[in-house]
Amino acid sequence: MKKLGILLFALTSMAHAADDAALTATIAQLDTDMFNAFNQCDKPGQLDKYASYFDTNIEFYHDNGGVTWTRDAMIANTRNNVCGNYRRELVPGSLKVVPVKDFGAIATGSHIFCHFSSNKCEGIAEFTIIWRLRDGVWQVTRALSYGHRSNK
Repeated sequence: MKKLGILLFALTSMAHAADDAALTATIAQLDTDMFNAFNQCDKPGQLDKYASYFDTNIEFYHDNGGVTWTRDAMIANTRNNVCGNYRRELVPGSLKVVPVKDFGAIATGSHIFCHFSSNKCEGIAEFTIIWRLRDGVWQVTRALSYGHRSNK
């Protein structure tokens, strides 16, 4: 009986690991797609594509820029401050994804920012993104970008 319990525990652990790997792959792809649109937001349609990843009532917390309470305000800030100026890159190996039962996932990691004019990547920060899965669609409901500093 004890061996059966150990076997069931091992099988359950393997199933959870497979689920976690699939979730991480999904969120990693969403991160890539979302920030590809962000990085090209000065091109036609890309800012709208970027906006589509966010709930209309997104809460975005930025240690230097303050809090933004709606998608419209966040996208206006992106249009005015980001588009054509810099791009975001995920620090390789930094993305961590944790499932949130009956909701979605929490993604954390580090990202760097590179200026288009100089092609220099001079800033780094941490991020936390709360992803919600509803009716088969993933959207960000909360985002934090913090600890901005030079990476030199």
